[in-house]
Amino acid sequence: MVTDPIADLLTRVRNAAMARHDSVNVPASKMKIAVAKILKDEGFISDYSIVKGEPQRMIKITLKYIDKQPAFIGLERVSKPGLRIYSGKKEIPRVYGGLGIAVISTSKGLMTGQEAWKKNIGGEVLCYVW
Repeated sequence: MVTDPIADLLTRVRNAAMARHDSVNVPASKMKIAVAKILKDEGFISDYSIVKGEPQRMIKITLKYIDKQPAFIGLERVSKPGLRIYSGKKEIPRVYGGLGIAVISTSKGLMTGQEAWKKNIGGEVLCYVW
């Protein structure tokens, strides 16, 4: 059993990109689907789709490459089950001077750090992508 599903998602995507796979399958959950949506909207992956399967539905994430290099340089888990990291609206982190994104879980759902800053809300910093 996986104790940290978000870290599992990030690790699977990172490993698939390093191995130059076209896509990767990840067990689905609402949180993982929201993370995949943010990665697609920000241009780090090409697409994602939910695949019905037994015993569990999966998310098929299609990776994006630019000149045979992954569209992202790094994926890093910040808040872990053993040590949660929260950020108030005033101290939302900037990733790589604004080139990367911070994925934040807020009371209004998952969003990038920039969206949370514009909406003036803080939350749990799930991961950085750059």
